[in-house]
Amino acid sequence: MTLSSTSSPPPAGPEGPQGPFGPQDGDGRDDSRLGRRSLVVLVGGFLLIALAALSTMVGLPYVVLKPGPVTNIIASGRTPLITVSGARTYPTEGALDFTTVRVAGGPGFRVTVWDLLGAALNRSEEIEPEEAYFPKGITDKQVQEEGAAEMADSQQEAIAVALRAVGQKVVQHIVIAQVTQDSPNRSVLRQGDEIVSVDGTAVDDSASIRTAIGKHSAGQPVKLGLVRGGKPVEVTATTRDAGGRTTIGVFLGVRFDFPFSVKIDAGNVGGPSAGTMFALGLYDTLTPGALTGGARIAGTGTIDSTGAVGPIGGIRQKLVGARDGGAQWFLAPADNCNEVVGHVPDGLRVVRISTFDQARSSVEAIAAGRGGSLPTCTK
Repeated sequence: MTLSSTSSPPPAGPEGPQGPFGPQDGDGRDDSRLGRRSLVVLVGGFLLIALAALSTMVGLPYVVLKPGPVTNIIASGRTPLITVSGARTYPTEGALDFTTVRVAGGPGFRVTVWDLLGAALNRSEEIEPEEAYFPKGITDKQVQEEGAAEMADSQQEAIAVALRAVGQKVVQHIVIAQVTQDSPNRSVLRQGDEIVSVDGTAVDDSASIRTAIGKHSAGQPVKLGLVRGGKPVEVTATTRDAGGRTTIGVFLGVRFDFPFSVKIDAGNVGGPSAGTMFALGLYDTLTPGALTGGARIAGTGTIDSTGAVGPIGGIRQKLVGARDGGAQWFLAPADNCNEVVGHVPDGLRVVRISTFDQARSSVEAIAAGRGGSLPTCTK
């Protein structure tokens, strides 16, 4: 309805009543202003839709860490992760879960502003600079290849540790895993060369090789005894300075001779962080009884052939994943404790470990009901 007025109504025209500002509807509204408003709303809505669409397409240089699934290494009732040929194995029970982290982002999979907003609102997720996890210029294929190589190396180290723990003899070979692009010895050394002596003195581990080379001044020659293609070879390499250390420009790796065949199937998981749990799973498989006593124990940590447990990334997400997977206990590397404190989910107890022997004795204590006395990240 319209309000009454004391003035005379405007004369009617062919299109209805005329007002001082042009044609009016029955409620006195200005059609031209309404049209302009509709146009502004329409354009604004279009811009919002365009911005929303653009925000889903523009990748940002960050990654989002999320809890990943857990896998029980010793689960029965399905194809086992650990397969042993040529040695006796024993049935077991309980769970030794290795934990994972989902990394959203990286080469070929950059995150958007919506991903970052979602992560900021989720306490179990973390936002990190992309360069902290992926070197500049690396491709997604290279990421997968490096992750697979790290997983393969961690499994070999874990097998060596577990076999030694059950009294088996393991022969270790130190090999050249990679010759760097700027090495002065690219024409002399090859990937896969086994180093057996330095300056005529036998060496059997990486530390002794580095110590022997470190006795030289940068630029001096060093004689290396190698095994290449099954044959002994002697070469003279050139040393160089690398941040105050004398090196020959190579990365060292380890190859083992095992007394029997062991295979570990981790699926499509990459990286070295499951090494400690693999070693525990194989040890449990090769020894009578259930190492866990039926408990569900999760954990993480790299491992080297000496049994040392090293730190990993994404510990907070792995804690959440372990709790969501049903674990009551979690084995955490001591060097990750500063990230663990204040982020332990309710219902999960974290045990601090630094070596395989500590990890094994901790599982045995939990199985015996003495887990409450084990060291944590706060004591």
